Amino acid sequence: MHYTLSRAELNEIAASAEPITWRAAAFLEKLHRVVGFDGAWLAVADPVTHAYTSLGSNDLDRSTLSYLAGPWTARDIEWTGANRARHPMSPSDRPYPVEEIQTWADCLLPAGYRESLCVALFAPGGRHVGLLSLLSSSREPPSPGARRRLGAITAVLSKGVDPMRSMHAATGVVQGATAGVVVRVDGGTQPLPGLDGHSLLAGDSPVLEAAWRAIRAGDVYRSFLWPLGGRHAPGGHVRVTVLGTACEVPELHAGMVVLSPLAQCRGLTPRELEVLGHLVQGHSNREIARRLVLAQRTVASHVEHILVKFEASTRTLAAVRADREGLYVPVAHSRTT
Repeated sequence: MHYTLSRAELNEIAASAEPITWRAAAFLEKLHRVVGFDGAWLAVADPVTHAYTSLGSNDLDRSTLSYLAGPWTARDIEWTGANRARHPMSPSDRPYPVEEIQTWADCLLPAGYRESLCVALFAPGGRHVGLLSLLSSSREPPSPGARRRLGAITAVLSKGVDPMRSMHAATGVVQGATAGVVVRVDGGTQPLPGLDGHSLLAGDSPVLEAAWRAIRAGDVYRSFLWPLGGRHAPGGHVRVTVLGTACEVPELHAGMVVLSPLAQCRGLTPRELEVLGHLVQGHSNREIARRLVLAQRTVASHVEHILVKFEASTRTLAAVRADREGLYVPVAHSRTT
């Protein structure tokens, strides 16, 4: 008699605040009682490179895991259609021998596995989340019952191992978020589910360059302002928030960049926000004047106004408060025209 796994048990795991690797391990432990297997691999999909990153496994040695996370397995998953939305499948469902699949011939068969039950995992809306493969040393194909039991719970498995879920939840720290992207380790971006895109977060935007500097510096949280409509901000400013450690799969995602409206800016002018970016960097009045093509006395006047608006006795204190409140435009943008 098979162990009965309630949907409540799975939902509890999927909703857990524990790391994604913990949820993956917990799922596999429960699945072993429901379906049964001699080895298991649960991986998250990279929608850009089509590679797979291991989240959890049972009874697979290091060399097998390394192969499964490599390019040949990704190619075979694509070639066999294992990454499509369909019922759990096994090699015996295919019209060709398993030996013709390189991952099986080079890795799984030599490791002693003869059958498997594989299912692709998808988030609502059709976004490919990952893949689950349950391996067996038996030559007997998976039973119809095992297929039904696994097929019935793939939605909750997908929810539990979707790295975007926790990333979207992390945007809750940004009040009034209007747009956002996930920043990938390769420098690219992905849409952040639940938030719109924005031209400031596309392509080689200088906003993303500034965000990358914060992420590389190891910042967990950083906020700054960006002018809309050009350097002198005819459209006002937008707040940019960089969350550098909100991702549960650091091999794929480096962080997030979120845009939100600017609530208040202490009455600072666009030029003063530019000057503040330099104060945060520790630049002298002379350096600021050179970079912004201003007279030093003009810079000194801006600094005086900044001190008053921040109720600060020194430029250092004003810079600290501006950094803490995210009330400055990064220097990189101040050098552009």
